Amino acid sequence: MMSETTYLLSITILSILLLLVLVMRLKIHAFISLLLASAFVGLAAGMPFMELISSLQAGMGNILGFIAIVVGLGAILGKLLEVSGGAETLAHYIIKAFGESRTTWALMLTGFIVSIPVFLDVGFIILVPIVYALSKRSGLSLLTFAIPLLAGMAVTHSFIPPTPGPVAVAEILNAPLGWVIGFGIVVGLPAAVLAGPVFGKYISKRIKVGPPDFVTYNTDKVLASRQDFWTILFIIVLPLFLILIATSLDMVVGMGELSGDNYWITLFQFLGHPFAALTIATLVAAYFLGIRKGYKAKQLLEFSDKALAPAGLIILITGAGGMYKQILVDSGAGEALAQLFITYNVAPLLMAYVLAVIIRVIQGSATVAMITSAGMMAPIMVELQISDPMKALICLAIAAGATILSHVNDSGFWLVKKYLGLTEKETLQSWTVMETIISISAFIFILVLSVFIS
Repeated sequence: MMSETTYLLSITILSILLLLVLVMRLKIHAFISLLLASAFVGLAAGMPFMELISSLQAGMGNILGFIAIVVGLGAILGKLLEVSGGAETLAHYIIKAFGESRTTWALMLTGFIVSIPVFLDVGFIILVPIVYALSKRSGLSLLTFAIPLLAGMAVTHSFIPPTPGPVAVAEILNAPLGWVIGFGIVVGLPAAVLAGPVFGKYISKRIKVGPPDFVTYNTDKVLASRQDFWTILFIIVLPLFLILIATSLDMVVGMGELSGDNYWITLFQFLGHPFAALTIATLVAAYFLGIRKGYKAKQLLEFSDKALAPAGLIILITGAGGMYKQILVDSGAGEALAQLFITYNVAPLLMAYVLAVIIRVIQGSATVAMITSAGMMAPIMVELQISDPMKALICLAIAAGATILSHVNDSGFWLVKKYLGLTEKETLQSWTVMETIISISAFIFILVLSVFIS
């Protein structure tokens, strides 16, 4: 007769298969699919009907209390950067500072910075005219400049909060954002170098393609002064800096080096909470990129409304991921998974990466892969008593796995194909390989870091 542990593991696996069928075959929205997969686990595990409803509600509420505020503020901040021409300004001055011979490195850094507050697809559409212009002026393949830009953006999009993916995973796994940001930078930058300037130089010699016929390069939105550049850079870095300061103080207080009752300590811990840090950055952006640039209060309100529309979908999907996690915990399936880890001595980092890779490759969406994998890993981490730094590395392992092998079932694949004028084969050879280099190299760096983390 099947043991209870084996049965709970079986229904967990079946829930993943159900999720994939709902999303891929039946084309049901990821939010509803995650809700149905969660309900399936609860009912199959024998949870009473009303207890199942309570667990779903608790899972949704617990995560949305945090994620809705962080993602919402981050989306508004990104929109202000977009409409003010801030992204183009950053690109202009970073490229100028690096010099013509190091343009590819400048584009990688530009993508890395811009994609912190701006969604990858939006940031790419904003900055791709600069890639067109550089390609036309130099006579080099478009991929010489596009791949470094995309690599920088893809790394930040996957690894560094406040972009929604890593924020959602961190909240589901209860990992402090400061650790995720710090390790994300350490892991992400070398991965971006390998996938960007290094791979870009290689692939551009094999795929020579110029700007598509339908494009033009418009510099109207580029802001005029160097002061604007420093203002924009300050606005982007400000929330990250505050969050990292708060995390460092938490660590020092935890070690007993400082008193947690000290007024200044508590003040900076408050200012460095993601809610406060992003609120401050958004208000600063609203003034310097909005009011100071001639936008009226009504226009800023319209920008905020437009920013929250796509953010709302991400928030709902993340909330459904919270429901899935809660059902795994309350049904006992999470504990069964944890026991499997303990019995067979499976490394959490490896399992997190492999789960995300499998779900990503099969169904395409990096967000769904990250949230589903995090939901499965969360109860395991509770049972194993994992430290905060290791939680952050597990978050990044999930992000790395969810980045791999973007292909025809991923919307990003078609976005890149369209704007770079590539064939499907060329997109697989360039964009898909670039994403895979990011995934594998980042995971290797994560494994190296884990050697020094307890």
